[in-house]
Amino acid sequence: MTLRLELNGITKRFPGVIANENVSFAVAPGEIHALLGENGAGKSTLVKIIYGVQRADEGTIAFDGRKVEIASPHAARSLGIGMVFQHFSLFEAMTVLENIALGMDNPPPRRELEEKIRHVLNTYGLSLDPHRDVHTLSVGERQRIEIVRALIQNPKLLIMDEPTSVLTPQEVDRLFDTLRQLKAEGCSILYISHKLHEIKALCDTATVLRGGKVVATCDPAEETARSMAEMMIGGSLKDLSPKNDGVYGEERFAISNLSAPGEPPFGVSLKDVSFAIRSGEILGIAGVAGNGQNELISVLSGERTDGVSGVIRLDGSDLSKLGVGARRRAGLAALPEERNGHAAIGQMTLAENTLLSARGPKLLAGSGILRTGKAHDYARTVIEAFSVKATGPKAKAGSLSGGNLQKFVVGREIMTDPAVFIVSQPTWGVDAGAAGFIRQAMIDLAAKGAAILLVSQDLDELLELCDRLAVINAGKLSETMDVKTVSIEKIGLLMGGVHGEDDAAADAEMHRGKAA
Repeated sequence: MTLRLELNGITKRFPGVIANENVSFAVAPGEIHALLGENGAGKSTLVKIIYGVQRADEGTIAFDGRKVEIASPHAARSLGIGMVFQHFSLFEAMTVLENIALGMDNPPPRRELEEKIRHVLNTYGLSLDPHRDVHTLSVGERQRIEIVRALIQNPKLLIMDEPTSVLTPQEVDRLFDTLRQLKAEGCSILYISHKLHEIKALCDTATVLRGGKVVATCDPAEETARSMAEMMIGGSLKDLSPKNDGVYGEERFAISNLSAPGEPPFGVSLKDVSFAIRSGEILGIAGVAGNGQNELISVLSGERTDGVSGVIRLDGSDLSKLGVGARRRAGLAALPEERNGHAAIGQMTLAENTLLSARGPKLLAGSGILRTGKAHDYARTVIEAFSVKATGPKAKAGSLSGGNLQKFVVGREIMTDPAVFIVSQPTWGVDAGAAGFIRQAMIDLAAKGAAILLVSQDLDELLELCDRLAVINAGKLSETMDVKTVSIEKIGLLMGGVHGEDDAAADAEMHRGKAA
């Protein structure tokens, strides 16, 4: 059998680092092949080489049995290689059809292109209006644009980079149906994901990278998610200590009727958000990206106060009119989604970065004077307690890997012993070992009596860590639900916009889906 894609000895060097070292593996026609590895393992560099974005320093690529040079994405597409990137490249103010045309090398006339789009949509059971403006679409619909843009060129190999990170469970199921149909038609798929249960359900083979090298090849159906994670990190995963389920104190953090306007032009407005968290409790907020999560974090932290209405209370005290500093002094710590430039400043040292949020709680400043020695000592304490790989407190934040910087900023907040900890995407982009460490730190903080609000796109993380769960969609928050009894199907429907009178609407929609 002629192989669809064959890599032999692919090596790519950058100053001071070897991103890929002697990487060899093959993908057969009609095979869904997973590419696994931690952040920094070399996956992104490798697929950029396959798609012609970068050139390998050494090694060869064969496609359909013929050795090829892939000098550009145009050359990749001409061979029959398509790619759906993790971060969409779409123009918000343009229509679906216009965005698809912009992504093609030689788009046909408008009417012919619309016919081609509708043919792909009908063939693969995808729902999308070619004339809708992109800014009116859900994240799942936007991903379909990228998929249609790739499929309309009849690819023989489709590369998908973290395709389900912004989808509801129902949208994931529909995507998998599409990918299985492509497989049945002989299309090969190179699939990158950190969601190992999806790899087990979908993929025929997995190649595991670590430190830029191939360290294992396996059949995902014969592995567990844990065994594949341990292949990725090259060691054993530590089990999380159990939560104190059902052991809660008094109400610590209460939000009542919180509303705020969205940032123009496409910001999401918060609409009458209410919830409460008790001492020792972790409340999770699920939702597809772009539904008001960042707006909620900025309002709760005090970064945004203009136009905000409603009441924010911590241990009974009203924080609604206070700024960031005053809220921190009251015992509230908040960590935004974006670690580079928001949670930490890359050009500053780790010691200097502690001053951004811990100067009050840890007395790193006073009477107008920065206590740099204390900041240095605190940074060292965080580095040691959270196993941060850094040269020391004087290391620039920008010199750390993504996972180590995330451990540092999480540790910087948790070690202030806040009464309330608000955190967004705490394990986004970190390896399995670091993710387990961060999750355990949050469990330990809750055990000490803190109230934690965890905003995450990782539904598995929310179900593992949280006591209760709510879903945000279009700036509106659902009722809170017990994670022990709520169904994944219901969460997915709420993520997709079934609010109605919440329970009744979601349950009715769920039953209609089962009947269908």
